[in-house]
Amino acid sequence: MKKHTIIDIIKGIIVGGSMLVPGVSGATMAMILGIYDELVKAVSSFFSHKKESAWLLGTFCIGGAIGILLFAKPLLYATENWNMPMMYFFMGAVAGSVPMIFGKAGVRKFKLRDLVCILIGTAIVWMFAVLPTGLFVTDPDRGMIYVVLLVAAGVIAAVALVLPGISVSYMLLVLGMYESTIKAIDDFSLSYLLPLAGGVLLGVVLTTKILETAMNKHGRTTYLIILGFVIGSILQVFPGVPRGLELAICPVMFLISFVIIRKLSALEN
Repeated sequence: MKKHTIIDIIKGIIVGGSMLVPGVSGATMAMILGIYDELVKAVSSFFSHKKESAWLLGTFCIGGAIGILLFAKPLLYATENWNMPMMYFFMGAVAGSVPMIFGKAGVRKFKLRDLVCILIGTAIVWMFAVLPTGLFVTDPDRGMIYVVLLVAAGVIAAVALVLPGISVSYMLLVLGMYESTIKAIDDFSLSYLLPLAGGVLLGVVLTTKILETAMNKHGRTTYLIILGFVIGSILQVFPGVPRGLELAICPVMFLISFVIIRKLSALEN
């Protein structure tokens, strides 16, 4: 139990540290680390296995909070100052998870409908990527409407939190709430954070319940659509073709993260 608890906290730290980087999906990182399915089941069937679910979610969330506090700013700094190598590093990590997700789908013989499912998932991520920003700007002077809008925004953000390939931070950018959310975290503004957190909690419960049902009843289709999400996230963070010294650095960064994730996947198996 102790060993698994430490591992779950470490995974939470990694997910928490990466999820505030625009374009990087926390759910994808959780899937890469092999804890995604466990988290979905723990949330959707919480009341059936209260003790086990609470322990997993609690330790993971503790790790996530530590990761946000420790690594979010350094990761954001690195992404801003060495954007191209960092994006290739993230792309390598995501690419390394593709064989694992394909294996979870249980595909023995690839069919045309499998390709359609992957394309559907990729298209959904692309649709989020082309949405205009500033769709959900909130104003404290609107009173109760302000609270309701924050709850609704939390529900929408929860969908991005649960589904791999869709970045929570990018969704907040689309809603026009990224800077205000980061500021609210820094200022510890409960009037902003509590309604938003309530919406996120509601959205997570609703989304994970639907997702677990889909995984159990239509596992192959669900995992292939998730694979489409993941592939779409690679396209979303693609920064272009590197030049100069970065032409040598970026492939190395991609390969390093790819190999690390493949090794982690082998350990999970």
